[in-house]
Amino acid sequence: MQTTEPIQSYPNVLKIWLIVGLVMVFGQVVIGGITRLTGSGLSITKWEIVTGSLPPMSEPAWNAEFDLYKATPQYQKINEGMSLSEFKFIYFWEYFHRLWARLMGFVFAIPFFIFWRKGWIDRKLMRRLGIVIGLAALAASFGWIMVASGLVNRPWVNAYKLTLHLSIGLTLYGYLFWTTLHTFYPERGMVRDHNVNKWAKIMTLVLGIQIVLGGIMSGMKAGLFYPTWPDMNGEFIPALLFDAAQWNVDNFVHYDRAPFMSALVQVLHRLTAYALTIIVLIYFFKAGKITERKVFNTWRYLLITLLGIQVTLGILTVVNCVGVVPVALGVLHQAGALLLLTAALFQNYAVLEK
Repeated sequence: MQTTEPIQSYPNVLKIWLIVGLVMVFGQVVIGGITRLTGSGLSITKWEIVTGSLPPMSEPAWNAEFDLYKATPQYQKINEGMSLSEFKFIYFWEYFHRLWARLMGFVFAIPFFIFWRKGWIDRKLMRRLGIVIGLAALAASFGWIMVASGLVNRPWVNAYKLTLHLSIGLTLYGYLFWTTLHTFYPERGMVRDHNVNKWAKIMTLVLGIQIVLGGIMSGMKAGLFYPTWPDMNGEFIPALLFDAAQWNVDNFVHYDRAPFMSALVQVLHRLTAYALTIIVLIYFFKAGKITERKVFNTWRYLLITLLGIQVTLGILTVVNCVGVVPVALGVLHQAGALLLLTAALFQNYAVLEK
């Protein structure tokens, strides 16, 4: 007689711990967005994991930090003449970003050992949490690589490295959310339908591509070049993209020397947004025909609502990029992408093949 392994039931306190972790990772992404859009990311020029836990505590210490910043290309090319009080403002956001990361480490590590000692973390959950730890370490490492890219020659962090750092952070969030779902719903698949499962996968893949394009666009400040919608300064697709001479390695590598990459990335971001909207609508109506389960339908309506909000935020962000990227709208747009990813991942968890 064949026996099946009993499904692990996890204590509520462990589930709450994972939710707190999700909220903190979400907060870290949002704080990172504020740090980027306020130009604060290069204000701390050293990576001191332990000693960097405390900010400067005296006026001489502040002046010493400010002198280090004055040696960076960002100060020399953009912020020359900045006052100490202005420096303290940008320092705060980068310090807060790093402090939040340290707090996440404590919030994760201490309960982890307690729950492990109590036997609440089984082998499957242990493997998943091990991947979470690895992704967190990778995100932190690439965060410093990203910052270091803006401390030599260029006054901003490299857009490609910024996107990689953001992508790792979102992967960490997504995998932690998936792990959390396993503790709430150990048996995957609230509904089983091959066609809907296929569209859920396509939707999430396209959304992932869109988020990466959004990261590149943000890093390049591409919205500043074409702050109009639905056209791009009077054109649907800028004419320079049809100029074969513009398609060269130099324009891709040194993207900040010409408007070519800003035009290309923004066109791709817009076209992918239109495609994603159509795909989500197809999924929404197909998924609505297969089940009346309340939890699933609640998340399905959340998905379509978040899509509408995200599209609106995207349009408002780009049309307000006149001279400067609007911080509030930019951060809300980034947070909206994370929430939309959350809803899309839930659909993938909830719908399985037949």
